[in-house]
Amino acid sequence: MALSPRLEFRQSQSLTLTPQLMQSIRLLQLSHLELNAFVDTELLRNPLLEREEGPSEDSADSEPVEKPVEMSAYEDTVAQGERIQDADQIAEGYDTAVENVFPDAIPQDIGQTSGPDRGGSFEGGETSDLDQYVAAKPRLSDHLEAQANMVLRTTADRLIAQHLIDGLNEAGYLSVELDSIAELLGAEIEDVEAVLQVLQTCEPMGLFARSVAECLTLQLIERDRFDPVMQKLIENLHLLADHNMSALLKTIGCDKEDLIDMLAELKQLDPKPGLAFDIAPVESIVPDVFVRPGPDGGWQIELNSEILPRVLVNRVYYATVTKKTRDTAEKTFLIDCLQTANWLTKSLDQRAQTITKVATEIVRQQDGFLTHGVSHLKPMTLKMVAEAIEMHESTVSRVTAQKYMATPRGLYEMKYFFTTAIASSEGGADHSAEAVRHRIKNLIDAEDAKAILSDDTIAEILRKEQGIELARRTVAKYREGMNIPSSVIRRRQKKNLAD
Repeated sequence: MALSPRLEFRQSQSLTLTPQLMQSIRLLQLSHLELNAFVDTELLRNPLLEREEGPSEDSADSEPVEKPVEMSAYEDTVAQGERIQDADQIAEGYDTAVENVFPDAIPQDIGQTSGPDRGGSFEGGETSDLDQYVAAKPRLSDHLEAQANMVLRTTADRLIAQHLIDGLNEAGYLSVELDSIAELLGAEIEDVEAVLQVLQTCEPMGLFARSVAECLTLQLIERDRFDPVMQKLIENLHLLADHNMSALLKTIGCDKEDLIDMLAELKQLDPKPGLAFDIAPVESIVPDVFVRPGPDGGWQIELNSEILPRVLVNRVYYATVTKKTRDTAEKTFLIDCLQTANWLTKSLDQRAQTITKVATEIVRQQDGFLTHGVSHLKPMTLKMVAEAIEMHESTVSRVTAQKYMATPRGLYEMKYFFTTAIASSEGGADHSAEAVRHRIKNLIDAEDAKAILSDDTIAEILRKEQGIELARRTVAKYREGMNIPSSVIRRRQKKNLAD
């Protein structure tokens, strides 16, 4: 076959992503805060766009789901905790460990102050404005820089201190190596260590520590309570995290009463002193969709119109300016502005309709959850919803990102309802992974102190009694994800409580 240039005609179809189409896709995955910020930018840039004032008359409501249901009593959902990865992170859970092992060891008045309680009220019963306290929270870096300028005399020491302050994480721990700071500044490692020792005396005590043990040690030294026995307790915090009280008593060489007193002192310490300062603004979660019981026994799905930006295209202004202008560039600019304004209003309306359509399908498929609770949560994937509403999976994924749904059972992110399926050993319908977690938690909560359930036993109970086919390692993964300790630690906890 000879190689020679020639002309050929071929017909093919392809999808071209125009800038406006790409922007429309991007609008789907924006949260309501990001969407309002984007619209505000467009309002400043486009003279033909105006924000609609007042309530919207044509809110994006959808018809109730046809399947009639009856409302039952609300159930609490499973709280997802954070897993403690190792003993060095005992700050996450040593308070709970103390209370579980010796519930009567900690005096009730420890940590009580005259400040506001958890509900935001003072002793006099007067409710405070929480927003004022959040806004008045000082920044950790500013707080420490002011102290460093008073306790450090030379410019070199203050420069080292600034790098050490920048190396603190949100909990107040030093996350950078001293060697790297010394190398960066061309200073001696002894000088960096000397500055660190001075900064560790700053208020609140416990800052600039490199481990939980060092953080607690600094606070105990400041209280003049770091005696040899307390030092042994700090060195063996991993035994406290494992709830191995017998080994802890043997290691530190004290009796049970002394250990109770020392644990009470640890209870008064702050393992994360940096969290008392402002780090990032607190953002409240606002639902994008409301799900309410309908008058006919079904469900009503309604968009939260309060957070949706409403814009109008000022065509009167466009017509007036177009008649008066003679400049070609100005006319081109006005035409572009009109096209952009029309695209934005159309995209916002399409976004609202898509969110409503996806939310309606989620409610239809998760009707059992809304009626009976998390134990009836069905396995659901993006593909199942996409096929039902005749959309692409990527569109459903974008719509459910950073969107929240307010239901009679609480506020949930839309992605919460998408769970993997676990096969049934009896050949019936599949089970949702979230519902299985709920069953595992119920089994552990109801276990007898003299018959602690192992992961193998839980898997066997799920298979025989509830028809859920689950491997032991999967049970362990779900249990750890709910911050539930192993059977060995649970046995120690309940034994100590019984003693």
